Amino acid sequence: MNAAQPLDVQPTPLALLLLGREADPRSERGVECPGDLPAPSDPDLVARARAAKEALGERVFVLGHHYQRDEVIQFADVTGDSFKLAKDAAARPQAEYIVFCGVHFMAESADILTSDDQQVVLPDLAAGCSMADMATAEQVAECWDVLGEAGVADVTVPVSYMNSSADIKAFTGRHGGTICTSSNARRALDWAFENGEKVLFLPDQHLGRNTAVRDMGLSLEDCVVYNPHRPNGGLSTEELRAAKMILWRGHCSVHGRFSLDSVNDVRARMPGVNVLVHPECKHEVVAAADFVGSTEYIIKTLDAAPAGSKWAIGTELNLVRRLADRYAAEGKEIAFLDKTVCFCSTMNRIDLPHLVWALESLAAGTVVNRIRVDPETEKFAKLALERMLALP
Repeated sequence: MNAAQPLDVQPTPLALLLLGREADPRSERGVECPGDLPAPSDPDLVARARAAKEALGERVFVLGHHYQRDEVIQFADVTGDSFKLAKDAAARPQAEYIVFCGVHFMAESADILTSDDQQVVLPDLAAGCSMADMATAEQVAECWDVLGEAGVADVTVPVSYMNSSADIKAFTGRHGGTICTSSNARRALDWAFENGEKVLFLPDQHLGRNTAVRDMGLSLEDCVVYNPHRPNGGLSTEELRAAKMILWRGHCSVHGRFSLDSVNDVRARMPGVNVLVHPECKHEVVAAADFVGSTEYIIKTLDAAPAGSKWAIGTELNLVRRLADRYAAEGKEIAFLDKTVCFCSTMNRIDLPHLVWALESLAAGTVVNRIRVDPETEKFAKLALERMLALP
């Protein structure tokens, strides 16, 4: 028997990005922070963050997404979902620095909506979004060519979820489409169908399907899924011509893991429970839930819930834990929908050491991890965002 020969296996570019060992300016992942981060065990991290923030005063405005860790949220000037935070940043023109504790596409949106004098900082450039990464500009351009060859591009209106890169938002703007959030997806789709016969919905198939079927009365047969990794998206010309909703094959890694079994199990464990889920969940989960809505909707629903009520929440775990603690004194029992832990791993890249490093660097006069959207991309992405803002 011959001795085993060493395998000459070279890591792919994607593997290197995921390992954080390569940098790609067009990727949302894999960029290392220059310099040394404070140690996570440093007992003075809270005091250091507070001191740096106080030194910067009104020159800095810290935004914290609902899915962030508590250790980070405590330093946020405002909290909210991605679009609310981007609008909050634009409403603070006196802030020289916007420190966005969220993920890359959110910081891009803040850069698009703020003035040229303001600088947006993302404490960790490796804080990306797996959903946003599922649709690249090249893939979407190829998809549009496929729609053109099928003779349907001229009657198709793109609608892109806020959870998309600036490149995808710009594509949407160039082709007469609009952006949507999980709160206004129905209004965006109504507008799109007033302006075309079909919708190309990017990049989350579940939000698109749930809105079309659950909220608008379309059928599952009206929806097809375009897979960018298959020739022609895996669809025939006849399927594209018959479809009303062309859904991109993308999903949220957090919300996508909830299942119908999760719903059935929690109902068995907690008799009388109300199941409240985000519309990024799978269609069968949304169909089995009692309440469905955006992150802001989830918070408002729990706020208005009667004392003693029971709730199982299908969204990111940091938020669910925070809400459970907030409403425990009111006798509201709030549980996570699934038995297993479900943090958003990329959101959790923003931790206290990264925030301290970013704030201390700014206080010392060094701007780190600035997020910049090039003028051409910004122009068309802003056009798509403005169309959303103009929705009735």
